[in-house]
Amino acid sequence: MRILVFSDSHSALSFMRLCIARVKPDAVVHLGDHYDDAAALAEENRHLIFHQVPGNCDRGRCRLNTPQILNYPVCGVRLYMTHGHLHGVKSGIGGLVADARRSNAQAVLYGHTHRADCHQEPDGLWVLNPGSCGYYGGTAGMIETDGQRITKCCILAQDDLEERL
Repeated sequence: MRILVFSDSHSALSFMRLCIARVKPDAVVHLGDHYDDAAALAEENRHLIFHQVPGNCDRGRCRLNTPQILNYPVCGVRLYMTHGHLHGVKSGIGGLVADARRSNAQAVLYGHTHRADCHQEPDGLWVLNPGSCGYYGGTAGMIETDGQRITKCCILAQDDLEERL
């Protein structure tokens, strides 16, 4: 199964639409900063399951009581999903990674920095920041699962999508 991960769309929907069309995911995660962008895409793609958290720019774009952190299985793997501003990720991800480990997540997904990062910690925890799908040509994250494990985790850019024609 494939999970597309977006963050920091800032009202730029074209790259996200292209990703959905080319990757054909089973689920989509949007990590905030323009929460309503993902709501618009969910309306266009009713066959997909969307998981969303708000970012620091989402005041007024979603309900006040919308959860800031989601922590549950998506496509068979446990994901810790947050925008990252509450964990201070621009200064480091140590606290975020520690919280994800305490929650028994297999991957921690965050945004906020607009810098894509995908790596696996020595204990097996995947750390994924998809970068910004709204700036710099756009980047996204992709997670592939097989049953209850992550088989692939990577960053996708415009060139990667051209290869999927």
